[in-house]
Amino acid sequence: MARNLAEWLDWQSRVHPLAMDFTLDRIRAVLDRLPIRRPSGPVFVVGGTNGKGSVAALLSALMAADGRRVGCYTSPHLVRYQERIVIDGQEINDRVLVDVFERVEAARGATTLTFFEYATAAAALAFSDANLDSWVLEVGLGGRLDAVNAIDGDCAIVVSVGLDHTELLGPDIESIAREKAGVFRAGRPAILGQRFLPRSLAEVAAHLPCPLEQLGRDYQVDVGDQRFSWRRGKERLDDLPAPALPGAVQFDNAGTALTALAATNTLPNRAAVETGLSRVELRGRFEHRTTPDGIEWILDVAHNPPAAAALAANLAAMPASGRTLAVIGMLADKDAAGVGRELAPQLDGWVAVTLTGDRGLTHEALAQRLEASLGPPIASVDTVAQGLALARAKVTTGDRVVALGSFHTVGPALEWLRLYSGAPR
Repeated sequence: MARNLAEWLDWQSRVHPLAMDFTLDRIRAVLDRLPIRRPSGPVFVVGGTNGKGSVAALLSALMAADGRRVGCYTSPHLVRYQERIVIDGQEINDRVLVDVFERVEAARGATTLTFFEYATAAAALAFSDANLDSWVLEVGLGGRLDAVNAIDGDCAIVVSVGLDHTELLGPDIESIAREKAGVFRAGRPAILGQRFLPRSLAEVAAHLPCPLEQLGRDYQVDVGDQRFSWRRGKERLDDLPAPALPGAVQFDNAGTALTALAATNTLPNRAAVETGLSRVELRGRFEHRTTPDGIEWILDVAHNPPAAAALAANLAAMPASGRTLAVIGMLADKDAAGVGRELAPQLDGWVAVTLTGDRGLTHEALAQRLEASLGPPIASVDTVAQGLALARAKVTTGDRVVALGSFHTVGPALEWLRLYSGAPR
């Protein structure tokens, strides 16, 4: 039976009885049946609690500026599923995606796949067909049992480790870090993107063994006046332009991407590095815009306390002349109270909204969690669109609204803003 893209996505959501079922057996079996050819250059596997989307975008931009053909697989998407699979800087088109889905379906036979496993197999097959120079694969959740880990990386990156998904990855930082270190491979470089990280990462690397490089120890990022320098042993690039992604943390993320390229002997020349840094794009990470009525809007997928702390720092560094209101929607397994505590000093009001789906938190429940740490009252409405409309009614020129808490908040917010401002799709 021929299916269009919407029908395929609906079908994939029902193939496996569970939305998440962590084992690599199924995805490996299907990948083994597909004609997957690795790229001519390195495969980068990018994991971490926060920052992995930024590092994946930086890697892709830096290599593209050097003339390399790159496939980048990320998740989840904000508006369109096609955002997950990008080839040479372009989202995969519907016709190619449907063809890839049909071939994955034929290969899987009686093996069931989760929605994310299906996407991972489709991305690998699409990248293989495109005969690319390099792949960038973003881990979905954790690392050791994530479907992406069924594909051996030539370089593994753990950008950061924080408390998130504790019910799946373990109750403490060391346990979570050990799960994320599951993407390391013996004899292949592993890059750590924070200055202070759990011991378990080094323990896993030593056991394999694999060469480990950590920010602040094995490579350095020095920032001054919106320029930065990167050093790794005898290699160095001084007076580089700030990456086009907003936020102070992006300097470290850029240094991490440069180190991964250097560790695989694929570091571009200086001109390409400068071009890549200036052209990198990533939706939904402190994304800023001003609508014709003079209201500032910031969209950020921050959904855990470390990401909320980074968002708070960005807001503090770019203060509004007026008030700042938040429209927040979160999943039920997230630390809403912790996010609220981190952001409270930068916000003048909150609107909680419902996120639909099995993992979504109702606006009433989210408001209660926020009130537990911030105090009442927290305004709440049923949908993201209603929350944005309510916030807009409360603000005037010089004020700003921050939409945050999840991809499932920012995606609808992008669509609402497009309609509100009259912008084309």
